[in-house]
Amino acid sequence: MDFYTIATVLLVILITSVMANYTKILLEKSKLPPGPTPLPIIGTLHLMNFGDIVKSLMDLSKKYGDIFTVYEGTQPVIVLCSFKAVKETFIDKAEEFSGRGYYASFHDFTKGDEVAFSNGEKWKEMRRFVVLTLGSFGVGKKSFEERIREEAMNLTEVLRKDNGSPINLNYPLLRSVSNVICSVVFGSRFEYKDENFQNLVKCIQEIFHISSTRWGVLYNIYPNVMKCIPGRHHTIMANFTVLADFIKEKMENNIKTLDINNPRDFIDCFLIKIEKEGKLKETIYNVNTLVMNSVILFFAGTESVSATLRFSILLLMKYRSIAEKVYNEIENVIGQRPPTYEDRFKMPYTEAFIYEVQRFGDVIPLALPHELTMDTEIRNYKFKKGTVFTPVLTGVHNDMTEFNNPEIFDPKNFLDEDGKLKKKEPLMPYSAGKRICPGKSLADMEIFIFLITLLQNFTIKSPVPPEKLSVASVGCGLGHIPPSFEICLIPRTCSQE
Repeated sequence: MDFYTIATVLLVILITSVMANYTKILLEKSKLPPGPTPLPIIGTLHLMNFGDIVKSLMDLSKKYGDIFTVYEGTQPVIVLCSFKAVKETFIDKAEEFSGRGYYASFHDFTKGDEVAFSNGEKWKEMRRFVVLTLGSFGVGKKSFEERIREEAMNLTEVLRKDNGSPINLNYPLLRSVSNVICSVVFGSRFEYKDENFQNLVKCIQEIFHISSTRWGVLYNIYPNVMKCIPGRHHTIMANFTVLADFIKEKMENNIKTLDINNPRDFIDCFLIKIEKEGKLKETIYNVNTLVMNSVILFFAGTESVSATLRFSILLLMKYRSIAEKVYNEIENVIGQRPPTYEDRFKMPYTEAFIYEVQRFGDVIPLALPHELTMDTEIRNYKFKKGTVFTPVLTGVHNDMTEFNNPEIFDPKNFLDEDGKLKKKEPLMPYSAGKRICPGKSLADMEIFIFLITLLQNFTIKSPVPPEKLSVASVGCGLGHIPPSFEICLIPRTCSQE
């Protein structure tokens, strides 16, 4: 048999296989929610703008509704694009939707050996351990506020040295926020000028930024193909390796000085857990899961809070009348004493402003994919165990049935007619259901205390006219990133004692 005959036979087999699989996809599609007809091999990816995947999904929802189906290659993915859709699934059927779908840019490094991307009993056990351990160090509790206040004041001392000249807040804020989670994971903070620390937080931000570009989007859809193609997406794995190597070094140092009766940090607590239960639960408590959980906590506790605070400052510069109301409320309720988290109960406008920043800034527009842990039925559609669902939180935060003029920044979205705070279920900056971010309480506390401390110490001013400031986010994959901007922080005449 000559070469051309062999090639012809192989080509026929390939075409037959592709068409058979495509026919199967079309038959299965008829049983799923509506959506565009997929093409062989590429699915519905030809309809996606990889520079703004969220906008593409939002546009499709206008045609197909708030629950629809797209195909990532041959893989069907159910998209949820409204508060009602997310509530019917992640909240009302939380247990069924508690699985984590494959997310290549993280999972290919961690292998699911941590709290964010694991499943089943491993995930349940790790989440319990992480929540209890963070709680044991006071995270989310009143006792932890002082640690946040100290870090916020360290930041203001650094910023005062600029004496009101235009600066970019990105790295000072990033390092300061990161130090809060560092104090828990590593048992101590870092000096801002520490070059190793600077490199670590830059690695975290770069992972977040690249994951929010077309490179990151394509990597998560076509991981096997993208691994063979040069590009920025390879930096994600390289940066994760830098973080993991740093944590391994920290772990080795902790092992040498470990006191099981006096754990100093998250790493100590994990080492003690390995000693007590490692032999019984080796797949859950081992050196690798210690490293991977520490990486995820370090990552999650750094960029998302920093981005929310940068959006907050940018929006205050843009909307001066809103800024004035926030300043007045701070002055009337707190004055110049250090803020406490309980102060928020007396500050409805400031709280409404923060909620609106979280809604409008929409830092995490696509929550991580969920996977069904069992068969279930939604809106008369029957879904099999293993079906992947992607929630578009932008759709929730811009749901016109829940928010008036959602494209406009307006704290009144969270205030009633009497000016009292009005909480809304559709605000989901940390996702929803059983997979909601375990660091939610810490993040909320940090955002409030950092923001109040900065505003007590500085009058914020834009170097350019407010009307020329853009508040449009950059990147649209994993995250919405605030645009780069400069700010003048004018020291106030009175500072905190």
